[in-house]
Amino acid sequence: MPEGTLLPDYALQADGSSACERQGLKEVPVLEGKDLETMRRACKLGREVLDTAARFMRPGVTGDEIDRVVYQACIDRKIYPSPLNYYRFPKTLCVSANEVICHGIPDCRPCEEGDIVNLDISIYFEGFHSGRLPSSADRRAQGEGGRAAFGKTAYNALFAAAQMIRPGTFYRDLGAAIQSEASKNGCAVVTTPYCGHGVGKLFHGPPKVPHYKKNKAVGIMKPGHVFTVEPMLNLGGNGGDRTWPDNWTAVTRDGKRSAQFEHTFLVTE
Repeated sequence: MPEGTLLPDYALQADGSSACERQGLKEVPVLEGKDLETMRRACKLGREVLDTAARFMRPGVTGDEIDRVVYQACIDRKIYPSPLNYYRFPKTLCVSANEVICHGIPDCRPCEEGDIVNLDISIYFEGFHSGRLPSSADRRAQGEGGRAAFGKTAYNALFAAAQMIRPGTFYRDLGAAIQSEASKNGCAVVTTPYCGHGVGKLFHGPPKVPHYKKNKAVGIMKPGHVFTVEPMLNLGGNGGDRTWPDNWTAVTRDGKRSAQFEHTFLVTE
């Protein structure tokens, strides 16, 4: 990375571990003042990187090529790609296609017409992680018919949760709204272990935001809370997952396609 780029604490660790995350936080941070402004700037820069990658998407492009585009976009802005070396993740972003639910490692496989592809991009700027951005909004549901409808269902599930975000809402209640939207359209929600989470000075922190009903998430939304909502939906009624031998790539247990929309939210008055 260019000289002067601020690195997260795990960037140079051999095992990629974050001492800050291990210490943890007992409560959801309330961002205000300069911290809130820096977080907004981080999200804006993250969106710029995402848009750069999305413009590059087309049939024939490989995950490795997208990774290089994201890396260069971060260098140009003197920011750090949050996934890189996070618990030894080897790339600057996650590229999850078709049956891959999340945490796909970019490789030499070319994208094909009709693929469902999610670009999961986060950046680190002046001590804050941008969190997840709506990476599926433009490029997720390629093709026509069922694929487009599936992508729309994933978006609607996220939107159903977004409508509930306000002071006083219980974090646990978002899951029921998401699962209801998925179920009525013949999709299953991935229930474990992936969920939304707090983001900011930590890449992953409190609160936990499960995407299914009857969950045990704790906490109530307050102004200044920043967190992600990132529902993952599988086609059909099977929300099961398994992990590839790379210890990162999560895929559907039955081989059917998965779709995801995700966003970082700030609670305001």
